Amino acid sequence: MRHDDSSASRRKGKIPKRRPPLPSPGTSGSTPKSPRRKPPPASPKKRRFRPGTKALMEIRKFQKSTDLLLRKGPFSRLVREVCESFSRESLRWQVYALLALQEAAEAFLVMIFSDANLCAIHAKRVTVFPRDIQLARRIRGVDNL
Repeated sequence: MRHDDSSASRRKGKIPKRRPPLPSPGTSGSTPKSPRRKPPPASPKKRRFRPGTKALMEIRKFQKSTDLLLRKGPFSRLVREVCESFSRESLRWQVYALLALQEAAEAFLVMIFSDANLCAIHAKRVTVFPRDIQLARRIRGVDNL
């Protein structure tokens, strides 16, 4: 039968060997630092929130604000691209027309997502699935768009 050092240290009565204590920082010595020791972090420790807390903080922040959630540039490019598919000539848009369209689009999306959230809660879930959004659109009668 073969005996390993690791199994021998686990036997009853065997005392494990202890590491020698690290030299104090005030003493001079040419002993290298232990490779296992990690350097202290450069920045202070970042706060870790429990799962879901950050999401609730973001929800409260966005509910308080009145500014637009989508960037104006990408939304404008999307509107112009959709207009191009309907008409060959390039149509020009006033800035206030684009802003009004973006306000309406964001209000529509927020209402759809809130209805989809109610559908998810009805299904005893907290996660919104695509089928919740499809059901909310179907109940609203938006499915034919």
